[in-house]
Amino acid sequence: MNNPAMHTLTNRLPQLLAALTLATGALAQGSPQMNLQRVELTAGMHRIEAQVAASPQERQIGLMFRRDMPQHEGMLFVFEQPATQCFWMKNTPLPLTAAFVGDDGSIVNLADMQPLSEDSHCSAKPVRYVLEMNQGWFARRGIKAGSKLGGAVFQPK
Repeated sequence: MNNPAMHTLTNRLPQLLAALTLATGALAQGSPQMNLQRVELTAGMHRIEAQVAASPQERQIGLMFRRDMPQHEGMLFVFEQPATQCFWMKNTPLPLTAAFVGDDGSIVNLADMQPLSEDSHCSAKPVRYVLEMNQGWFARRGIKAGSKLGGAVFQPK
């Protein structure tokens, strides 16, 4: 095998197949992912315990199949680099609000998303983070575009 890219792909094939099997299994079973790493965030005086969806498979599944979520919990989607991020609610029966968040923790825009909808909701500008919470969580606390979230993930490295 003289092609270095093919050699790398061949070496990574077992990992890729395992990740694909895991993601496909979760989708096929219709079961939510509940055991992701967690991070503590703040929004003013409010504490958020967020599951972190950082890999492509974790981000793809997101909050699919979740029927309920405690009010202080959410899911933080972490992307490798800023881009226009778009979300939909396929297989997600919970009404959610997505906060599209810049690297410094500033909320760029918020989008209420209806359960099971395939309507696309996008960031107003490139972001690396999206925080999904129960619908109305941000509004009830007066948190809107321009508000700032806190947490180690938003600290300069």
